[in-house]
Amino acid sequence: MQILFNGLITGMLVALPALAVALTFSVLRFANFAIGAMITSGAYLAYAFNVVLGLPLWLSGIIAVALSAALAVMVDLLAFRPLRNRSAVTLMVASMGVSFILENIIRFIAGNTSVGYDVALSRPWRWAGLRINVEQVQTLVICLLVLLSIWMLFRWSRLGRAMRAVADNAALAASRGVSQQYVISITWALAGGLAALSGMLIGLDATVDPQMGWTYALPAFAAAILGGLTHPLAAIPGALVMGVLSEAATLVLPSHYRSLVAFVVMSVLLALRPAGLFGKRWLTR
Repeated sequence: MQILFNGLITGMLVALPALAVALTFSVLRFANFAIGAMITSGAYLAYAFNVVLGLPLWLSGIIAVALSAALAVMVDLLAFRPLRNRSAVTLMVASMGVSFILENIIRFIAGNTSVGYDVALSRPWRWAGLRINVEQVQTLVICLLVLLSIWMLFRWSRLGRAMRAVADNAALAASRGVSQQYVISITWALAGGLAALSGMLIGLDATVDPQMGWTYALPAFAAAILGGLTHPLAAIPGALVMGVLSEAATLVLPSHYRSLVAFVVMSVLLALRPAGLFGKRWLTR
């Protein structure tokens, strides 16, 4: 039960960047390898406002999410928009370059030492034999609220319908008056905000370091592929499955081999069912 609970929390942490990966792929049709750097930059932005400037963590998180959303839109305008008509491989390589630049900027400013947020220490709760940390409960509640909000955005809002239309057929959506650039900018803002929130929650659960994003980038891609890259909300159950599998793997493997599980799952899915378990259609239909 402890492993299942820990897997649920890990899955929630993976669900946010996995949803960001699936969103950018469904609208822009390329794999955004900069997601790891976006996770790391969001975590360090929250650290800067929380520890360096002395703001409460909740306020630091909100500012970090907003700045990361703006940063993602700016990166799109500077790096991806000029390459919009190029192949998916070209855009993927460009995302690798963006990742390299962001990571080295973080290393230059913050160094390579692990840091932590300024939060009060608390004792874990004991319930039905489970050891539950306060940070785990906070992560669970925040992720559920955010994922529910994203689902409602896709299901009920005009913006969500526009995003689905562009993802299905950009040319047809444009002929009906949907601004493709507006939808793309909103998609990048959502992806940047989700990655930043994930980075802050990961740093709250463990520590903040320059490699933290890459630790979760591979499970995020595996979760998105498991659900279906053109089926964004399916990344959520995919992430929960990945979280439980990675935690269960610690029964037979050392903990630092958990990423191996994500790599194996992703490789098998790409070989046997590249469209994912939920096919190509949106979950909201």
